[in-house]
Amino acid sequence: MRLAIATDAWDPQVNGVMRSLKETAAALPALGIEPHFVTPEGLPSLPLPTYPDIRVAIGAGPAVAERLDRLAPEAVHVATEGTIGHAARRWCLVHGLPFTTSYHTRYPEYVRARAPIPEAWTYAWLRRFHEAAARTLVPTETMRRELAAWGFANLAVWARGVDTTLFRPRPGIAFDYPRPLMLTVGRLAVEKNVEAFLSLDLSGTKVVVGDGPQRAELERRFPGAVFLGMKTGEALAEIYAAADVFVFTSRTDTYGNVMQEALASGVPVAAFPVPGPLDVLTEAGIGALDDDLAVAIRQALTLDGARCRAVAEGRTWAAAAAQFAAALAPFSRRERAA
Repeated sequence: MRLAIATDAWDPQVNGVMRSLKETAAALPALGIEPHFVTPEGLPSLPLPTYPDIRVAIGAGPAVAERLDRLAPEAVHVATEGTIGHAARRWCLVHGLPFTTSYHTRYPEYVRARAPIPEAWTYAWLRRFHEAAARTLVPTETMRRELAAWGFANLAVWARGVDTTLFRPRPGIAFDYPRPLMLTVGRLAVEKNVEAFLSLDLSGTKVVVGDGPQRAELERRFPGAVFLGMKTGEALAEIYAAADVFVFTSRTDTYGNVMQEALASGVPVAAFPVPGPLDVLTEAGIGALDDDLAVAIRQALTLDGARCRAVAEGRTWAAAAAQFAAALAPFSRRERAA
């Protein structure tokens, strides 16, 4: 089956949406599905306000329609709600074809953190976008219940996996900083709540991996922390493996792939008891949740990394891809021709 995946999130962005789409796509051919991405690549774009590193494609409608016409897919998945996603959604509606969508980002909370716009307004806009889909895929059962309470329908869970080959315990990896080494990884933006971690009075070293609009401010306010910038691949995996505890600071993420990467690296997780951590840290002995993040960190430091690794080994991208594939809404070639 030829599948078109329309996404506004694409290179050079580095985020959980990109990782989820690429890892799932890599596992789909084994299920008889041939994925093709429809992205902003090659289109003019403008920087997103307050997020200059994220750009919005201009004139996406005709370009996306032309790409989909040429591809002639047998199923369409609209992964994001930006201009690419809207164009793919419109193409499906014009042709009378079913499609699926996915919900990755809690935009209502993110928007509210930046402007006095009621969350209900943004949820209403998102509900309208997704209501035309045969199914909307969400990362967790908690997120499914939350969106259902906001009036979203036809929701299905598409879980996330982790690359346990790249992210693994690496004995002998050492960083020349005072222990314990407390690591956080992610975009440095206000909604990620990183300052809740950096402001804690804890012995050891706070290490921050990532970039974003808040980086300069955080570096200025917290000179005692170590900011390593954006890291990927082996360099990122080695930093995970060197950590004593991973600190997940967000209260608004829908999932948190970075927690899975930490667990696969044999590193316990400390987080707030909110959606995301509540769904990832489901097994005993792999993380600590507390509204007092310092308490969670101290507790997580007592946990066994081998237990974290063992749990992560059961969370594969192949299993996540199977969930994704089961939720698709394929259509026949005759439907497409009509």
